Amino acid sequence: MKSNGALSRGFSQPAEKNEEERKPPSEHVSGLVDEIAGLTLTEVADLTYVLMKKKGMTELPVLWIMNGGGGAGFAGMPMKASAAASKEEKKAEKTVFELKLESYEAASKIKIIKEVRSFTNLGLKEAKDLVEKTPSLLKAGVSKEEAEKIIEKMKAVGAKVVME
Repeated sequence: MKSNGALSRGFSQPAEKNEEERKPPSEHVSGLVDEIAGLTLTEVADLTYVLMKKKGMTELPVLWIMNGGGGAGFAGMPMKASAAASKEEKKAEKTVFELKLESYEAASKIKIIKEVRSFTNLGLKEAKDLVEKTPSLLKAGVSKEEAEKIIEKMKAVGAKVVME
């Protein structure tokens, strides 16, 4: 691992002892910490990547802070792990979905129109037009639980609905 030494030097001591020996950070450093603390996980991954490139590093140094200051942190963790964590965050963030009617059985058209009306505020003509314009967006801003219930109901009447 390529490092300038300052990043991991002295971090093998218990956190309490290390804290006592340190002087308080400058206002500039405190301001940076406040800004960094406000970043999203994706932004932290981007920041880490840029800093590593600038310092000529290929792997992260020991992250003693994440391990409670014990010193046996995540030594040598490759940068790809941070990128994977930011992708997980993006997936985990999605709580609102859209339902899209992809297809339906022609014989079930009337049942499907009735079902569409039951979970939307559409009138008969609007629901009919929506179903006939398949593929079409049925409902937006739906929670995962509600979307799964609607998909099951639509599947039962012969429609294929996907959650996006």
